[in-house]
Amino acid sequence: MVAVPSDAALASGTEEAPPSLAQRIWTPIRRNPTIFTGALLLTILVSLAILAPWISPDPLKQNTINRLRPPSEKFWFGTDQFGRDNFSRTLHGARVSLIVGITVAAISAVIGLALGILCGYFRRVDAIVMRIMDGIMAIPSILLAIALITLTKPGLAIVIVAIVIPEVPRVVRVVRSVVLSIRAQPYIESAIAGGTKGFK
Repeated sequence: MVAVPSDAALASGTEEAPPSLAQRIWTPIRRNPTIFTGALLLTILVSLAILAPWISPDPLKQNTINRLRPPSEKFWFGTDQFGRDNFSRTLHGARVSLIVGITVAAISAVIGLALGILCGYFRRVDAIVMRIMDGIMAIPSILLAIALITLTKPGLAIVIVAIVIPEVPRVVRVVRSVVLSIRAQPYIESAIAGGTKGFK
């Protein structure tokens, strides 16, 4: 792309210098400080969770001599009733939380996108699936999670399933509304009037 000099630069006979690397980095940060702050905090948390085995001791190691210690230089978050380091337990717990969060978001997005597109495009499917989604949304998510864990063996997979089930209807409703709005656009109606065939 060729840079076009401004009127002031043409009048003075000089061309404007292209923005430096620091300016290209600082400009979006200055315009969106909240996004940058959130991204920075998320990066720090993810980095600490990934490096937890190397920067913190064993979270399950018990030492009754150090039980219920307050925060200090050695124990940043103090210790619990068994003498375990709370900071180490927090870092290792963040690994599980990230795994659950990313997995739930990915599964909910895939299932929700597929069902939302089908509901928005096929009216017969919409009548059936959306009633099921309404029934799921009527059940409190915490009760559904407790019921699933009670009926099955506790584990990470069950926790993921228990969170995914209440999240899928929310994604389905959003995607369905977008598909329905697109179907009502003039270019879609023009394509149908012009003889374009599609699924019914």
